[in-house]
Amino acid sequence: MATIGEQIAALPMHWDKKGNLQVLMVTSRDTGRWVMPKGWEMDGKKPWHAAEIEALEEAGAKGYVSREELGTYRYDKLLDNGTALPCLVRVYPMIVDKLLRNWKERHQRKRKWFSPKAAAKRVHEPELTELLLMLAKKPKKQPVIQEMLRAC
Repeated sequence: MATIGEQIAALPMHWDKKGNLQVLMVTSRDTGRWVMPKGWEMDGKKPWHAAEIEALEEAGAKGYVSREELGTYRYDKLLDNGTALPCLVRVYPMIVDKLLRNWKERHQRKRKWFSPKAAAKRVHEPELTELLLMLAKKPKKQPVIQEMLRAC
């Protein structure tokens, strides 16, 4: 039976001055593609806390991370030895309070705010595209986001 890698991701978001949802994407270190801050689960850390750490390290984003996932997507992670490991990524939405000027991976990645629709056009994973397009329609109608907005 094939192994599946399990990863977590943060989807940093905020509403701009016009009330439009924006999502923060970062470039991957190897290919420069637009992705969400993501990584492997961390021993002793809850998955949403690990997603919060990834958002801070990869994007310099601080804020409130939901304990409930927004959704999942799959992709093949290219390993150093050239093999592809199928990965399942659990996505945790994050409402950003603050973007740091200096963060751990600032010299290795770019970060940029996009509308969910614009972000969906830039990602390569079909399920992630669907997740972003779902947010483009009525983000505040998503139960996880409604819950987050009440909690913030």
